[in-house]
Amino acid sequence: MAKAKAPRRTLDSYTVKHINKTIKAGDCVLMRPADQSKPSYVARIERIEADARGGNVKVHVRWYYRPEESIGGRRQFHGSKEVFLSDHYDVQSADTIEGRCTVHSFKSYTKLDAVGNDDFFCRFEYNSSTGAFNPDRVAVYCKCEMPYNPDDLMVQCEGCSDWFHPACIEMTAEEAKRLDHFFCESCSSEGQKKLQNSHATSRHSDTKECLH
Repeated sequence: MAKAKAPRRTLDSYTVKHINKTIKAGDCVLMRPADQSKPSYVARIERIEADARGGNVKVHVRWYYRPEESIGGRRQFHGSKEVFLSDHYDVQSADTIEGRCTVHSFKSYTKLDAVGNDDFFCRFEYNSSTGAFNPDRVAVYCKCEMPYNPDDLMVQCEGCSDWFHPACIEMTAEEAKRLDHFFCESCSSEGQKKLQNSHATSRHSDTKECLH
């Protein structure tokens, strides 16, 4: 006769001893990959369970995928710290947790004064079986019409408020950082005086859209 499965209870929180960090449902964590040559997995804790004696603690997680783990792989506009919230759920031992991390919204990530090793951002949900993204449309910028990558320097036109990569307007990053004002080719041709370029800090004008 098969042994009855021991009942498990849900924990409000749990202290992972080897890192001395307390976790709870809703926290984002880094988890040890099976292949040690790969970066840590990023996951959101959905539930924490322990056996009747309080040992054998398991975490129910929802995985974040890195761009290279998705169908189609990493693309030019994906940020180095970008992850996608997937529909892939799993149960893992709490002992595989390597640390806590923060997955920011895209907007809050772009406003960080400094990005730490444990900072990530998410702007898409990802269907792991179909490769579909939600939302499937994102704002695009520049002459190259690419979605915004927060790792890249861009300059804003004072006429149309669009953002441009320095290389796309035949300028070096050093030149872009030094300049004070910028009107793009379209706005300049409409009679605007073309002044020197500047790198502003806010990059949230949704001027155009394209399919992801």
